[in-house]
Amino acid sequence: MRLRNAVLAATSAIVLVLAVPVSANAATGEFRYRYGADYTGALIDPESRACIDLPEATAEEPAFAPSNRTGSTATVFLDPGCAGDTSFTLRPGGRAGNRLLVRSVVFS
Repeated sequence: MRLRNAVLAATSAIVLVLAVPVSANAATGEFRYRYGADYTGALIDPESRACIDLPEATAEEPAFAPSNRTGSTATVFLDPGCAGDTSFTLRPGGRAGNRLLVRSVVFS
């Protein structure tokens, strides 16, 4: 009788652990931005809680006009490495105009 209860308890614990969903580690969707004269860049399903430097953005020519088409909040920074005092938050579905310059982004 005790063995059966112990097996039942262990099996129930295993099923419970496997049934709990694991939190996603990516912002689902697309983050778009413009750079250069007439180019568009995008991050597809970007990693959450990690700073991402936009590969085409440079000190001389930062990216601009970000559009957050993900389900997470995006905080964009003028400096690389998500550093500096100049940042702006875009809610899911939010976008900014050509005057907002960006070089890095982090998603919630």
